[in-house]
Amino acid sequence: MNDSIPVSSALDEETARAEVYGLLAALYYAAPSPELMAQLRVAVTEAPAAGGFLEEPWRDLVAAARAVSDADVAAEFDALFGGVGKPEIFLFGSHYISGFLNEKPLAALRTDLAALGLGRDDTMSDTEDHFAYLCEVMRYLIAGEDVEVANLSQQQKFFTTHLQPWTSAMCDTVAAHPKAKFYAALAGFTRAFLSVETQGFDMLG
Repeated sequence: MNDSIPVSSALDEETARAEVYGLLAALYYAAPSPELMAQLRVAVTEAPAAGGFLEEPWRDLVAAARAVSDADVAAEFDALFGGVGKPEIFLFGSHYISGFLNEKPLAALRTDLAALGLGRDDTMSDTEDHFAYLCEVMRYLIAGEDVEVANLSQQQKFFTTHLQPWTSAMCDTVAAHPKAKFYAALAGFTRAFLSVETQGFDMLG
């Protein structure tokens, strides 16, 4: 950790981590709302979580948000992740781990979610291995009230099993896509943030 960014307590750092996961979930699940884009455009350009490593990719993301209109971001989201039939880029873990959607990784994920007392919302059209859903699970494991479930050990287990194996490949795919502008910057920040998470969990042993 870089101590150039003051963190008044470990609790603040955990709150910041949960907020980043919440932001990533919102940005990858659907085209961002005008309100969310407005918040991003006026965001401070210091890193949102402790660690100087995140500052440059966070600045790049804020700059990208300021450089595009709400309509452009919505169109970019649809071009990359939406559309009828097969999207240009998949955001599902099973695709990157097994090469197919709805394969064994999804079954394993559902087993682990059930053990955590979590399940899919009936209003959600995507399967649970969607990156946004996994980010929401991580946010819950960081900020949830139930310490039997929401604790560092469960965070480490869930992250290393269900996010770490494939998210770098997803970020590379997004960043390299010719239609990605805002989302290329988001992929850069996502990769940097998950790298910091990986290092943190590695230190736990």
